[in-house]
This record gives sequence, C-alpha cells and structure tokens, in this order.
Amino acid sequence: MSPVRMTSEEFEGLVTDALDALPEWTTPLLDEIAVLVRDEPEPGTTRPGVTLLGQYRGIPATAHGGRVPGSIPDTITLFRLPILAACRSREEVPARVLTVLGHEVGHAMGISERELRELGWF
Repeated sequence: MSPVRMTSEEFEGLVTDALDALPEWTTPLLDEIAVLVRDEPEPGTTRPGVTLLGQYRGIPATAHGGRVPGSIPDTITLFRLPILAACRSREEVPARVLTVLGHEVGHAMGISERELRELGWF
C-alpha cells in the first residue's frame, strides 16, 4: 500500500472544513486557541513506537476563566504526515482530521485521554 499523498494546502483546507463541522458551542473555546498544521512533531516529542497525530498545548478551559489578555494562546497542532500515514485512502483523510481535531478540542475542554477514547474520539 502506498502512502496517501496530499499537499499542505489541500490538508489545511480539510482542517478548515473540520473546524466548520465542529458543534457551534465549541466556537467560544476555539476563538481562544490557535489551530496549527505541521508536517510532523518535533523530534523527541514522543516515545519510540508512538505516533502523534495531534497535540494540545495549554491550560484546559476547566482550569481557568479564559486567556489573559496579551498572553500566548493555547494551541492545537495537527500533524499532516502522520495523519496521512494513518489513512488507507484520500477519502479517509477528512474523517481522520475531524477525529484528531475533536480529540484535541476535548483536551482543551479538560477531557482526559481515557474519557476521549471511551467517547470514540481517539
């Protein structure tokens, strides 16, 4: 099986579509978060044998009352190449992007990894 190929621009379009597909109640939270796309995680970000598709960095909304003006925003980063490698076809990519984005939004809301897996957002 050959890897799924997609340009950065195509992939970023899918991320935009996924953001638009999230429930409206997530909008206030996402207004405070920068959503980024990178090809791959920085070396040393994960332990050997672990594939990182996305990452939330910040303080979950349940732990604070909102971003302090002038502070650096929380971030959600989606990793293009690992997401593409996890898909068997181009047709699978939009759903995978939405799942990874939803998973990271869950972390931003303070939902644990275990709870996200139980909810099907893995």
